[in-house]
Amino acid sequence: MYLIIVGAGDIGGPLIETATRSGNDVVVVENDSQRADEIASEYDCLVLNDDATTKDVLEDAGADQADAIISTTAKDATNVMISLLAKELEIPSVVAVVHNPEHMALYEQIGVHTMENPQQLIADYLYRSVARPAIVDYMKIGEEAEVFEITVTESAPVVGKTLQEAANEHLIPEDVLIVAIERGGQDPPITPRGNIEIAAGDLLTVYSGFGADPELTDLFGHVEDDPQ
Repeated sequence: MYLIIVGAGDIGGPLIETATRSGNDVVVVENDSQRADEIASEYDCLVLNDDATTKDVLEDAGADQADAIISTTAKDATNVMISLLAKELEIPSVVAVVHNPEHMALYEQIGVHTMENPQQLIADYLYRSVARPAIVDYMKIGEEAEVFEITVTESAPVVGKTLQEAANEHLIPEDVLIVAIERGGQDPPITPRGNIEIAAGDLLTVYSGFGADPELTDLFGHVEDDPQ
């Protein structure tokens, strides 16, 4: 894949590392000369020390052959301008970081894929790690729904019950689905079916339409983790 990455800062830097390590053809546009030199010396990619809000620069970066462009600068106005130019140059996939949620509608209007304020996402993740330590990993979907991983303890009400039994006894709410079960390092994970019995130590991937609230995590045996 041919990628143009604009910005080599806190977000762009790790992205460049991931993209080059995965074997993609990467072109980086960075207007800070020192940062551009650092990236050029560290990664196998072409680096342009220039201003990506100029159409000619994006053309020099190979917009005509790019599969995607990702704008990661610290300013929404800059990311919007780059996105508009990328659309004009018909780059197939345009992705940008959004720092101010109020600007989301603007990005949507111009048809740009967005990543909302990474710093806020990190802060939310860190808070969740403290407030709900039972949650191994999670991802929000929309306003309320979440997908998360949680380990079943020996005291969990669902231990020893099949998924069908847990549903029949209304232990598992209707808008909650067990998506995958990892057991004892087994690879691949167990595909959840009605006759599969839940065991202590299982690592469950769970979808919840109302998020990972205490009543739900209690179901998997984590009452002691309830926030005070």
